[in-house]
Amino acid sequence: MNDQAKMLREQVIQSKYKPPSTFKKEARAIAVVSGKGGVGKSNFSLNFSLNLQKRGYKVLLFDMDIGMANIDILLGNTQRYNIIHLFESDISMEQIIQRGPEGISYIAGGSGLRDIFQFDEQKRSHFLTQLQALSYQYDYILLDMGAGITTESLQLVLSCNEVFLVTTCEPTAMTDAYSALKFIHNHDQSIPFQLIINRAINAKHAKNTAVRLQSVTQQFLKKGLSHLGSLPDDKYVSKAVMEQTPFTIKYPSCQASRAIKELTGSYLIERNSSVTKNTYTFMTKLRELFR
Repeated sequence: MNDQAKMLREQVIQSKYKPPSTFKKEARAIAVVSGKGGVGKSNFSLNFSLNLQKRGYKVLLFDMDIGMANIDILLGNTQRYNIIHLFESDISMEQIIQRGPEGISYIAGGSGLRDIFQFDEQKRSHFLTQLQALSYQYDYILLDMGAGITTESLQLVLSCNEVFLVTTCEPTAMTDAYSALKFIHNHDQSIPFQLIINRAINAKHAKNTAVRLQSVTQQFLKKGLSHLGSLPDDKYVSKAVMEQTPFTIKYPSCQASRAIKELTGSYLIERNSSVTKNTYTFMTKLRELFR
């Protein structure tokens, strides 16, 4: 009996305390949204995903923009498949997954994503079954949504465990970000939001922007808005975009890279120390909304 116990302890140590596959949890789904385009949402999604991957988490990044997908462009890759091929060709979702830096997995967007929500029952079931299988292979699934919130994209956002709201300090970006938050909140008041301020001139400016949005959200929606962090206006981010390489890889020591590394760490600390209030899983809620 003692020998068996010893062998069991050694197996646990060798497995790095990971639970058996039969107890594998479903991936945590995060929708990354913005009120308007041009705030750096996709760039944030990509580099945040890379930082999670660097920390040992398996990440799947979905480019869910309709007609303006650009994750593959930021990576300097030519897409072979996108999500539309799942329905137009006899291939699985696993086959359309592409690999990026650090071993990250991503699915390129396509010009016909809107059709997903208009498919018949058989195609919807196929999509959900494929996604369900993938949800147990990853720790995080990030959905990089298109700018603004449409009726079609709302279903996916409402299915996620939480929403990352990306904005800049510009008044128009802040106004549109609040409008997106309000639209989502009016459909489901329980979804938690994390606010990310991008391209901030300095820390004070970012904090003031966050406080203003938090104040308005609390006053008119009676909802708390957590400020996850901010990224500075860094010239190396633009240079990395031109070179089609994620800035955290091309310029790992630049201000933006250090900031997103700190932001990722803060997020993981918060996740590990908090108790999830939502009892539903991503797939459970998605199936409910697709009925």
